[in-house]
Amino acid sequence: MDFLMSGLAACGACLFTNPLEVVKTRMQLQGELQSPGTYQRHYRNVFHAFITIAKVDGLAALQKGLAPALLYQFLMNGIRLGTYGLAEAGGYLKTAEGTLSPSRSAAAGAVAGVMGAYLGSPIYMVKTHLQAQAASEIAVGHQYKHQGMFQALTEIGQKHGLVGLWRGAMGGLPRVVIGSSTQLCTFSSTKDLLTQWEGLMYRGILDALLQTARTEGILGMYKGIGASYFRLGPHTILSLFFWDQLRILYYTYSK
Repeated sequence: MDFLMSGLAACGACLFTNPLEVVKTRMQLQGELQSPGTYQRHYRNVFHAFITIAKVDGLAALQKGLAPALLYQFLMNGIRLGTYGLAEAGGYLKTAEGTLSPSRSAAAGAVAGVMGAYLGSPIYMVKTHLQAQAASEIAVGHQYKHQGMFQALTEIGQKHGLVGLWRGAMGGLPRVVIGSSTQLCTFSSTKDLLTQWEGLMYRGILDALLQTARTEGILGMYKGIGASYFRLGPHTILSLFFWDQLRILYYTYSK
């Protein structure tokens, strides 16, 4: 039940924050491996991106990739929060004195986050592909022309094999380790989660960082940080709030 409640809580937050994920994805793909000033900037900032996408692609485009986004959140956070919740309920995060152990909490958050993110990586990759798809006049990055989540997963699997569905998965794990461990540790203490990318132009996370810094400059590694920040705050608060409320309701009515 912990896994189900955790997944549902994250899905609830995703409904509100997916438009920011669309904006973040497109801003990060804009000018990929191109020197500043050598490409047309379709999206000047977060707010301009919202207006541009709504005007050219239509309002519905702000919820592109919603199906895989919801599935990813259900898998990733269902596993992440569910595993962490079980560890918390089992008393594994407490010291011998019965107080919360920050180190155990952070370690449990990191392990739970890595498990969820890695298993959900294929869905995240498809979500990014779908969110990047746009009208030609504002298109950025590679346009895969997927017709939907299942068609995309089938096409990638047929073209690259089963392993191909996890291409680039390792690139997002360091961010998850830091984000999940600090987020869940802080949440437990106070009771209240980088872009993964996929493509043939990078040989790995280090190569991606070096190529980006060399061609786009250091600031190129921070593209879309505004949209990412505006998304992460509400998404984190809503996910943890829904998770906590669902657990309260469950334990109240299951007695």
